[in-house]
Amino acid sequence: MFEKLQADYQRFQQIERSLLDPDVTADASRVTSLARERGTLAKLCVPYGKYLELGRQIDEAETLFESETDAEMRSYAEGELSGLRGRQAEIGESLRDLLYDRQAGADHAALIMEIRAGTGGDEAALFARDLYEMYRRFAETQGWKFELLDMEATELGGFREVSFSVTGDAAFRNLQFESGGHRVQRVPQTEAQGRIHTSAATVAVLPEPEEVEIDIRTEDLQIDVMRSGGPGGQHQNKTESGVRITHLPSGLVVNCRDERSQHKNKAKAMRILRSRLFEQIQENARSQRDLARRTLIGSGDRSQRIRTYNFPQNRVTDHRINLTLYNLDQVIQGNLLPLTRALIDHDRRESLGDL
Repeated sequence: MFEKLQADYQRFQQIERSLLDPDVTADASRVTSLARERGTLAKLCVPYGKYLELGRQIDEAETLFESETDAEMRSYAEGELSGLRGRQAEIGESLRDLLYDRQAGADHAALIMEIRAGTGGDEAALFARDLYEMYRRFAETQGWKFELLDMEATELGGFREVSFSVTGDAAFRNLQFESGGHRVQRVPQTEAQGRIHTSAATVAVLPEPEEVEIDIRTEDLQIDVMRSGGPGGQHQNKTESGVRITHLPSGLVVNCRDERSQHKNKAKAMRILRSRLFEQIQENARSQRDLARRTLIGSGDRSQRIRTYNFPQNRVTDHRINLTLYNLDQVIQGNLLPLTRALIDHDRRESLGDL
């Protein structure tokens, strides 16, 4: 079991030995490089080492149990064996989660989410705002850092589009499957006759990479400044603090207008651009992987309708796994764990099988 970890574990042990070698420790740059590689491998290899050690202890306990003739000693050995197997099973389950996170690309520390109003006019923009608040509350309950990056508001208080970052333990793991089309069925605030309307918004979840993971050349960028839009008073109308960055090789365009400082807007725009480029790389790898998988849960296709929020019935349905819950009032307030856990469990079964 866990044969995929053998090569990593052997490399981890080799690095451990190297870091004790005086010839290696005399070279500061090499120590730094090895320490960084060790840190990357340790997350999986340390628990895997414990898993292997418990396996050796189980073998010894089984041998003792089979050779022991004294009833009291056999009972003791049996209890010891049961405890060892239980501990190994717990570590094994944790290893499956870690392997799943690595295979699914869910081991990132941060992500950027983008929400855009779709069909439905003002009601779609109000729904985009509701989704934004839903994710903000969810991040708050989980203790994650939430940062608004850019926002284009409407006169009624909705969002034509909004982007924000979420950083925290298991944040990407829980939010990775939110990409796609979200549909709402409800009586809009603007509806005088009480008729139910259907509107939509799209959500994109972009892993936020470290700067070293994405190399963006200055000569590949076209940077334009503009007056900030949306609410903000006279200052925004008079100051060209908004920034538009165009990545010439890919054609990607990022606007950021939220801050009064042009420098801050440029920094935020670069974060969004880096995440979008990283997502393109991941999408290519994901497409290859999904060819061999039965599930499309992680496709990240924004054109795919993934979820319906029906307010009159207090119902939320995730169409990818045929899950329907009748607690929309709680979900829209940020109680997303029942949905995110069900999605993770489904994808994990499809991804890892009997590993």
